[in-house]
Amino acid sequence: MPQTKSNPAPAALEVRGLTKRYPAFTLDHVGLTVPAGSIVGLIGENGAGKSTTLNAVLGVVRPDEGDIRLYGRRQEKWTGADRARLGVVVDGGGYPDALTPDRLGRVLGDCYPGWRPDRYADLLARLGLPGGQKIKSFSKGMRAKLALAAAMSREAQLLVMDEPTSGLDPVVRDDILDLLLEFVQDENHAVLVSSHITADLEKAADSIVFLHGGRTLFQKPIDELRDRYGILQCGAAQFQALNKKDILAWRKLDYAWQVLVPDREAAAQKYKNAAVDAASIDDILLLYVKGETP
Repeated sequence: MPQTKSNPAPAALEVRGLTKRYPAFTLDHVGLTVPAGSIVGLIGENGAGKSTTLNAVLGVVRPDEGDIRLYGRRQEKWTGADRARLGVVVDGGGYPDALTPDRLGRVLGDCYPGWRPDRYADLLARLGLPGGQKIKSFSKGMRAKLALAAAMSREAQLLVMDEPTSGLDPVVRDDILDLLLEFVQDENHAVLVSSHITADLEKAADSIVFLHGGRTLFQKPIDELRDRYGILQCGAAQFQALNKKDILAWRKLDYAWQVLVPDREAAAQKYKNAAVDAASIDDILLLYVKGETP
């Protein structure tokens, strides 16, 4: 049956009310959506709950509350076939050093019925990875490429990635981002990627989920954050005169105030004596984490 507006295709991943309580930390009713055909970036300070969220999605952590759905199917009803739709890419890859990529491909082919050796061989060649060389001799960048090649060769539909480009040079990072953009082009595959390298997310992500203190602060399209959000710079008197409805967060510096606004063009028109600049994802994160909110 064709999908209609009244019967839309389910998202690749939906997380609602995800809660996990620890003695010193609580993941508190986190929610996010990864539409099919999209790349969603997961950001937040260390300890914000990113890894706990990813581990819950992967079934490594059992939530205390919440609903996790993969292409519309609730996690508690997942079968082996459902789990096979998940591909995992973690920092370093995690594959045995004694194996070669060729040997690893044969091992993974025995593990995954949907394994595509042709796709794997093509990706190894494209990424410049020698099939007969032991993984222990690989650089960090080569290991990252191998982990992605393996995940993309087993017919996984949703890739869950934890810091996949951490510590890599810009060329390797660019190669990985290009592959991810290609991966989602069919409008069925999707990617959820946790990263501290916000420049990569600004290039590749369709939307950003911001976790702060164990909660979802927001999920917004990258275009809205990049094209509309701004940093208003002003003095104390100007700050006191600002309409609090125009403020998302603020931070007091030595001689000025930095104020995060959701619409920099509107703020520039309204507060003509203040400077309003574009806000990067890092700017937004810092103001929420180190600043104050209304």
